Amino acid sequence: MSDLAERTRSGPGRLLIAVYAVFALAATARSALQLGTRFTQAPLAYLLSAFAAAVYIVATVCLARGNRTSRRIATVSILVELVGVLVVGTLSLAAPDLFPDATVWSDYGQGYVYIPAVLPLLGLWWLRSTR
Repeated sequence: MSDLAERTRSGPGRLLIAVYAVFALAATARSALQLGTRFTQAPLAYLLSAFAAAVYIVATVCLARGNRTSRRIATVSILVELVGVLVVGTLSLAAPDLFPDATVWSDYGQGYVYIPAVLPLLGLWWLRSTR
């Protein structure tokens, strides 16, 4: 195991990976239920929830692997997550008619105690601090 991977997965990195895994599981389950049972009610919101789930899965796996390539992919996925939270959060407040039902990133993650807004900042900080 490389020193880089060990640094990424050690200490607070384990907690970060665990939180990402919980969000990956929660977003996947939520989007699967929404897409399977109520897709026509809010297709944009439910597709965004599925996209968020995919982003969380990629970030989780890449953070857990921790090698140089995985860290690069994790950085990109976490940046996509941050942009998603900011764009969807802003749109959900500015144009609520676009989101008749909430996504993980609606209102900057208000339904998840704003963790979706803070998580990418922590992820990027962790990747930077363990270089």
